[in-house]
Amino acid sequence: MNDSRQALFTLHIAILLFGLSGLFGKLLPIDPGWIVLGRTLVGSTVLLLLLACKGKVRQMLVPGQWPINMALGSILAIHWMTFFQAIQVSSVAVGLLAFSSFPVFVTLLEPLLFKERLRWLDVLTAAGVVAGLVIVFPFSSVGSSSTFFEGKVEGLAWGIFSALLFAILSLANRSRIQKTGAMALTCLQNMGAVITTALIMPKSGVSVMLNYWPEFLILGFLCTTVPLMLFLSSLRYLKAQLVSLVTCLEPVYGIVLAALLLSEIPSLRTLAGGVVILGAITVGSLFKEKRQTI
Repeated sequence: MNDSRQALFTLHIAILLFGLSGLFGKLLPIDPGWIVLGRTLVGSTVLLLLLACKGKVRQMLVPGQWPINMALGSILAIHWMTFFQAIQVSSVAVGLLAFSSFPVFVTLLEPLLFKERLRWLDVLTAAGVVAGLVIVFPFSSVGSSSTFFEGKVEGLAWGIFSALLFAILSLANRSRIQKTGAMALTCLQNMGAVITTALIMPKSGVSVMLNYWPEFLILGFLCTTVPLMLFLSSLRYLKAQLVSLVTCLEPVYGIVLAALLLSEIPSLRTLAGGVVILGAITVGSLFKEKRQTI
């Protein structure tokens, strides 16, 4: 297996593991804040150990940068809290598909923050994603007081808010990753997320976390640190276009895993909306890369 094929396989495994993390919103019957605290505590500890083994701890301590990077961890914490909340009140499929709308917010915020032109391609991609979310919305149940309707609408709302926060964090990291390094930046922001969630959550609930430490180890290590390392290693051999397209498969992997492991089968309406959302993002990524290479 040559380097590019191995890197592609590695990337798919990374995205599969990222998709698996969404299932913990259902597997852990506790407040999303505790899920985030457990995930980031394990994740930041493992990343810190890896940086220490590589002699790269100093990368974290760039003067004038590390306090801001840790502060951005609060956005990461709230992003993950709202993400797991979306899944808990609705389903893995609804939470993942709503979150996958984050490129829309990147498209709208990028011109404002970096004074870049808003292109028609980006507008059409955003419109496609919005159309997909409209399809997912349970219009047939409007006016109903059913738990299904309320849960799905609430799940979409939390998921879209999570997507907005992730877009803000991604744009904030665009320049910072060059100064600090991806692994060091991720470690700092996970540390910041630990501090944020520890301050938010009541101390009396710590005992609840201890009941689920095996799940936190899996979530923090297997679904956070490992896929991050695999993702970063694959970037050496793969084009940005291919990476972005494979990344679009995260909701697909998550939905399939939820069906296999949790017997959570999404409705045809949710699947149809998902196809439109992922199709719009995929086509937009293809045309954007094509324009950049002309």
